[in-house]
Amino acid sequence: MSFDVQAARAEFPILQRQVNGWPLIYLDSAASAQKPRAVTRAMTGAVEGAYANVHRGLHTLANETTAAYEGARETVRRLINAASASEIVFTKGATEAINLVAAAWGRSLKAGDEIVLTQMEHHANIVPWHFLRERQGVVLRFVPVTDDGRLDLEAYRSLLGPRTRLVAVGHMSNVLGTVNPVAEMIAQAHAAGALSLVDGAQAVVHGRVDVQALDADFYVFSGHKLYGPTGIGALYGKADLLAAMPPWQGGGEMIETVTLEAVGYTDPPHRFEAGTPPILEAIGLAGAIGWLESLDRDAVAAHEQGLYARVKERLNGANWLTEIGTAPGKGAIFAFNIEGAHAHDVAQILDRQGVAVRAGAHCAEPLMRRFGVTSSARASFALYNTLDEADSFVDALVKTRTFFS
Repeated sequence: MSFDVQAARAEFPILQRQVNGWPLIYLDSAASAQKPRAVTRAMTGAVEGAYANVHRGLHTLANETTAAYEGARETVRRLINAASASEIVFTKGATEAINLVAAAWGRSLKAGDEIVLTQMEHHANIVPWHFLRERQGVVLRFVPVTDDGRLDLEAYRSLLGPRTRLVAVGHMSNVLGTVNPVAEMIAQAHAAGALSLVDGAQAVVHGRVDVQALDADFYVFSGHKLYGPTGIGALYGKADLLAAMPPWQGGGEMIETVTLEAVGYTDPPHRFEAGTPPILEAIGLAGAIGWLESLDRDAVAAHEQGLYARVKERLNGANWLTEIGTAPGKGAIFAFNIEGAHAHDVAQILDRQGVAVRAGAHCAEPLMRRFGVTSSARASFALYNTLDEADSFVDALVKTRTFFS
């Protein structure tokens, strides 16, 4: 197979619009990707053709909607090669999935127990663990990042010890694009007697993920970065771990029995899905995954890498620009600062030229401090971007630089 970027772009109507009189060049997909027609078709079809609440009715619409919702769970299982659909818990996104693990699994941690994180984590994989530090006396340890944006694996090994209970690490950095050696890190965590949680919000978009091959204990991702809707994501957890975890929210669906004196909880995954779930969003996510799986994902990955390589090639020797994160094998994310310019100003001037990039700390303040900056601009490439757009981005950068020189 091969990848036809123009055919893919045709599935994204928003890419045909203009911004400030310029054709839209959307380079903010690491924050939230645009949605193909497959998503709107799936969600509209559910609204107009068969919608009811799930798991609660015996009528036809309830049965059809339940089948679609649980079919979406199977689609997620297939995407990441979980052993069973019962290991997939639907959440609002990666953030809620991590909070779920911290609140439910983390409830058993004691003062002095240790969690190993890294300096490059998104706030979603830092703040929930700080809750455990504040409330239960858990100790947080952080793996340092090298100058080119890699994890210091020797330091990582030295942080593992008899009190280590969990290693929580991003599979791919949302700022640096660094793809971390999570299989190796998980194996070392297990050898130390610890569990692992992997934040796959970026990695699941740009490559194949096999949670069984990784031997991950927990793996999380968000639908909206995977060309799906907002308000939906997934937590993968090994069956025995989920079965041992108490629920973290109470309400309908997560119970087996309720009396005035006691409550009995149902089995995972529904134990962790209290109340009416994000039904339409799950169906939309399944539409996004099905569309993505229809493509040659190796060819897509090569296309995205080609976009990043084009930008790097054209900016070679540009001493007025500093890239943050140059690790070998990194993903197609280009975080940068222009000499003498604030990242917010850079983003606004690029926007006047139709180029949408991110600017700020990217929910990664510890990483910004590590590199001695308060913010950066970030261009993140997706399968629908073209080489012409990569060239236009560089041209816009050169023009933007003149405002500050």
